Amino acid sequence: MTPEFHRPLSLDRIGTLGLDMTVEAKPAERTALAERMNLPAVLTLSCVFHLIREGRDKVLARGVLRATVTQICVVSLEEFDAAIEDVFQVRFVPAGEESEDVDPESDDEIPFEGNMIDLGEAAAEQLGLALDPYPRMPGMEMPEIEEDPEPHPFAALRRLN
Repeated sequence: MTPEFHRPLSLDRIGTLGLDMTVEAKPAERTALAERMNLPAVLTLSCVFHLIREGRDKVLARGVLRATVTQICVVSLEEFDAAIEDVFQVRFVPAGEESEDVDPESDDEIPFEGNMIDLGEAAAEQLGLALDPYPRMPGMEMPEIEEDPEPHPFAALRRLN
């Protein structure tokens, strides 16, 4: 199945000095990504990559993701627009050659088949990682939880000890 934001790139295009590429999502792609990520809207999404070959079939990708998304505030349940900027580094590796390293500080690896990597899907995955899981509108604070004014029905039993 082709992802919503598909930007395939042949490894052959990445020379010894690397390659700079920018991908930008079109309106229909942004709509599909919003649905995939359970967002009201993805208003803008672009990602600048600097790609460096590591051997014959691995690619180091440094990127800067910029997006504007509409999210739902967890406090007020109102929609609001949020700007996202994320600087990241990932490695494209042939499928089946992913590292067993579970170090959270190591680069994420994106497996690929054949001679093509997908920069659009890489950008979409980074967007998903950069989203705040508990978005709040600017200036919105969680309400204070008041102490339960009524005593617990079993509080009297505690005093019997």
